[in-house]
Amino acid sequence: MTAIRCALAVLVVLATVQAHAQSAATDAGMPGEPAFVEHRLTLQLSDAGEAKQSMVLNVAFNVLKAYGPDKVAIDVVAFGPGVDLLHDGNPNAARIRSLMAQGVHFDVCMNTVATIERETGKPYPLNLDARKVDAGIVQIMTLAEHGYTTVRP
Repeated sequence: MTAIRCALAVLVVLATVQAHAQSAATDAGMPGEPAFVEHRLTLQLSDAGEAKQSMVLNVAFNVLKAYGPDKVAIDVVAFGPGVDLLHDGNPNAARIRSLMAQGVHFDVCMNTVATIERETGKPYPLNLDARKVDAGIVQIMTLAEHGYTTVRP
């Protein structure tokens, strides 16, 4: 009977240590993240179309309105056909600037951009304030590992 109690005690200790480690990783957030952030959101944009772009931007605005820019970290990750959102001259540029001014980050997948440039033979001009990431899906995974919830509107 004592062996069973000892084994249970070890399991409880291990579970507690694991829970604290996961909590510490989640609380850490991403480098440069505001100190008082309580909520973390990744918005995935991997579809083409103005309606989809508008929906992602609306979601970002609504989440900022609900929590306030000091309490939420939002990262929009665009890859595949979704990179059009961050093309220089996108009609949503003013909305993107407004969200950026409130701390929202916009990441663009450079794998996608390189493919577009290779297939068209032309440079693909980007919004100068977009953060270039090697791979959009890897960025989403990294954000998830830092406590971000991924939503694909």
